[in-house]
Amino acid sequence: MKVLISSRSFGNADSVAIKKLKEIGLQPIFNPYGRKPTEDEIIKLIDEKVVGIIAGTEKITSKVIESASSLKVISRYGVGLDNVDLKYAEGKGIVVKCTPDAPTQAVAELALGLILNLLRKINFMDKSIKSNNWNSLMGNLLNEKNVGIIGLGRIGKRLVELIEPFHVNILVCEPTPDMKFVKKHHIKLVTFSELISESDIISFHCPISNETRKMIGRNEISKMKKSVLIINTSRGGLIEEEALVEALENKKIGGVAIDAFEKEPYSGKLIAFDNVILTPHIGSLTKETREKMELEAVDNTINALREVKAI
Repeated sequence: MKVLISSRSFGNADSVAIKKLKEIGLQPIFNPYGRKPTEDEIIKLIDEKVVGIIAGTEKITSKVIESASSLKVISRYGVGLDNVDLKYAEGKGIVVKCTPDAPTQAVAELALGLILNLLRKINFMDKSIKSNNWNSLMGNLLNEKNVGIIGLGRIGKRLVELIEPFHVNILVCEPTPDMKFVKKHHIKLVTFSELISESDIISFHCPISNETRKMIGRNEISKMKKSVLIINTSRGGLIEEEALVEALENKKIGGVAIDAFEKEPYSGKLIAFDNVILTPHIGSLTKETREKMELEAVDNTINALREVKAI
């Protein structure tokens, strides 16, 4: 039996997670493309012996699922299941799992790092010095700022804990808040409209859905402070890019940091702005986190196969 590892960033043939697969007689099939594979490329890697797929952010569509006649489990290597056709998988009796806990610390730390970078303009001055320009830019403190967090799940909560020592005012928009956590950390629950108008910094930590897709457009940006910093380490598609570009051109926002894009690799208009930080979807890309995620994804695969008595 085989397990297709379609994620481009999943470890290597000698990793602890891969050894664990092999120990119980499962043969790993690796992504040979060195990038996110297309639907057709995933299908080409599937044969009748593939009982599991360990997937990254690549699309696991109904067509992919249909092509895998022996498929029993889809184990998502990361947070969120929006790239998997859950309804079709459920109809086929396929178990779908993810690794929601492992990336929490890494993504929250990246969000904090991007916030501090934008506030103090660290990478912009680094670039300036390397271009032989000694150009000191005035920055801002995180201390006492209004930090708006959209989504109070695992990562949103961890970011709250990380920024709390900076003595910030934390505003949160969350439809089903953990009230015990809210009270413990003195969080102010606000509406979406209140958050975007009152925040000095807005950080996204919510899934992509019909409700959240392009939740920030021209109308929403017009209500924001002109100095606002926008950080998205969550999902591409939450912000309308043309509206964001227009706001940057007209200096209606202070800066932007984005780690997730609708189309990756990204090569759009945002690369032209000095007050924009772009990272190539590295939220969980730390050695410690990836090792933990790999083991969790493999354990999910093995446990699911045992549940359906495939092994």
